[in-house]
Amino acid sequence: MEILSLNQISPDQVILWQWGIIKITATLLYTWFIMGILIIGSWLVTRNISSEVRTSRWQGLLEVVVSTIRNQIKEISPENPGHYLAFIGTLFLFVGLSNLLLIVPGYVAPTSSLTTTAALAICVFIAVPLYGITKQGIKGYFKEYFQPTFIFFPFHVMGEATRTLALAVRLFGNMMSHDKVIAILLAVTPLFFPIIMHALGLLIGLVQAYIFAILAMVYIASAAQAHEDKGDKGA
Repeated sequence: MEILSLNQISPDQVILWQWGIIKITATLLYTWFIMGILIIGSWLVTRNISSEVRTSRWQGLLEVVVSTIRNQIKEISPENPGHYLAFIGTLFLFVGLSNLLLIVPGYVAPTSSLTTTAALAICVFIAVPLYGITKQGIKGYFKEYFQPTFIFFPFHVMGEATRTLALAVRLFGNMMSHDKVIAILLAVTPLFFPIIMHALGLLIGLVQAYIFAILAMVYIASAAQAHEDKGDKGA
């Protein structure tokens, strides 16, 4: 399997198979690989889930992860965290696992591809109005875009688009630069120092997953809270 080289910025440039215009790139392969791990892993952990006091280690780990994500959501939004748990939890697990698997030789994190981070950011971009409409209704949600006057509508739209772009570029830049730094260190320094940097990179990868999920939750909660505040003032 071809490995991402120094002169290749993105795993999108690593083409593993091509037939006409149909291409299977490293980004696509590893994205589906991560999805497969999450799906199969979720099934294996939850198939024998129990409400007993003594549970399996995997169920205990799952409960810790879910509880942690719920607590983080609760700190940002006063609403029931279960309303956002599936979406925010999936974002965190996908980005986190993508970054953690960098310890596997030959693996390239799909989050070091702008197409992947852009797709994740677009999911957030779509989720923000969907959650807002679910809570406020279509009229109540889009009314905010015309506040304080209709002249501000394009500025609100530009703000949403800019925020989405920043979300995608931030994750892509951090992960792509990490891959490049590790590759350079492996080429010019002894083995010991790159191993330390690689371990530090795993921590950075988890932090990036946390930041991405938290920012997504902040965007969703701030939109819902803005509409709630408007409703409270008008009451």
